[in-house]
Amino acid sequence: MAEIRGIKSAAVWKNNREPRSGLGRSYIFRMIESALDPFILILSLWVLAFNFEGAIKPPYLILSVVVFSLTFPGASRLRLSVERMIFNILFHWFWIAGLLLLVGFATDYLFRFPIALIINWLWIAPAAQIAGNLTLRATTSKLLKMQGPAQRAVIVGMNNQGVSLAENIGYSSYSGMEMLGFFDDRSEVRRHEQAKYKLLGKIDELANFVKKYRIQYIYLSLPMIARPRVLQILDDLKDTTASIYFVPDMFITDLIQGRSDTVCGVNVISVCDTPFRGFNGILKRASDIILSMIILMLVSPFMILIAIMVKLGSPGPAIFKQRRYGLDGEQILVYKFRSMAVVEDGGTIHQAKKNDQRITRIGSFLRRTSLDELPQFFNVLQGRMSIVGPRPHAVAHNEMYRTLIKGYMVRHKVRPGITGWAQVNGYRGETDTLDKMQARIDYDLDYLRNWSLQLDLFIVLKTVRLVFKDGAAY
Repeated sequence: MAEIRGIKSAAVWKNNREPRSGLGRSYIFRMIESALDPFILILSLWVLAFNFEGAIKPPYLILSVVVFSLTFPGASRLRLSVERMIFNILFHWFWIAGLLLLVGFATDYLFRFPIALIINWLWIAPAAQIAGNLTLRATTSKLLKMQGPAQRAVIVGMNNQGVSLAENIGYSSYSGMEMLGFFDDRSEVRRHEQAKYKLLGKIDELANFVKKYRIQYIYLSLPMIARPRVLQILDDLKDTTASIYFVPDMFITDLIQGRSDTVCGVNVISVCDTPFRGFNGILKRASDIILSMIILMLVSPFMILIAIMVKLGSPGPAIFKQRRYGLDGEQILVYKFRSMAVVEDGGTIHQAKKNDQRITRIGSFLRRTSLDELPQFFNVLQGRMSIVGPRPHAVAHNEMYRTLIKGYMVRHKVRPGITGWAQVNGYRGETDTLDKMQARIDYDLDYLRNWSLQLDLFIVLKTVRLVFKDGAAY
């Protein structure tokens, strides 16, 4: 299930980039989506030009070329929820419109257009994009029917990566593919975990089956050591017209920021790396510093009031410091407003539970609204934390869970965050079972795989909303 969650999350935040021919006819929708945003933005500009000036003058044509260059190809949003689709459109339009206004003002080109037209275009353009994407969603089923029957696919190798591919095809509503089943030589005992999928036959029967049932797509999900077997399969399939694709077993190792690189002239592939290298690292750090300074300036009077209330409410310091694991597993001191009558930071730390007697009266309110986390913006300025990232756990909890959950320490390849992807997906507060902690780690690793500034902003906005209605923290 962790692999499936990762696949779905990647589909949400990586714009669902798919091989054009390797995932059935979903490339038709990708082509439509590629042209949809540029077409709508330019069309809305031209309609306004006719409305305000009665013609499309040369400045509008030049602006149309600039808009097209900035927006083509358009983002793929069919697999996003409606909420995320709207956020995605508004996020991208904010940056595009901001860039156009800034350059237009700096070059005086902005003043070639009526101000009323610019103001109207700023809200009509994204509104039209939202309407266009909703219309595309409503017509997908009809478009699929127009393309004829679903194209048939089979997978060779009923193993982890093969099953993950089958699950992914099942989740894709727009691929136009029908996954018929698997070919595998292994005994039923060795593949009992995948019993829910249909076994079509042995691998030697593949070629005849493909010719008999006119299979369009074949996915070879075999170990890399099975090279002679793969060559034999390819030779058997030369008499068919099926498209053949490899699903290498090395890519089921849960790649974190997997990409190709060169080391001293030798090509290598990263299996586990931080997303914050080069420009991404600069962008992430700059956004952390700017947002933290703005937030601290806005809430500093409120923080002083909270500190006084905590100090008067119970004996002990207003600011509680606890050792946590930070970037690369190094210990850091994390600041919080004290919400309990105790200040635990030893080898044994008990998580807060519902109706926990250690929580003070003011502490209950602070924890429920996450206001106890406000001092951590100073941690962000220090470079110990980030605004968005995997939540830091107490050292004692880290030492326990790193032996129980595979890949637990990978979350420390980035700075811990004040809020995170797991927290806005329901895993905020107590993790009283191993399954809950496992789910939290799954989301943390998804964040590492799919990081973008857009994802960070989405998490921040969702965190603000959760503060007012989430009851998971106590």
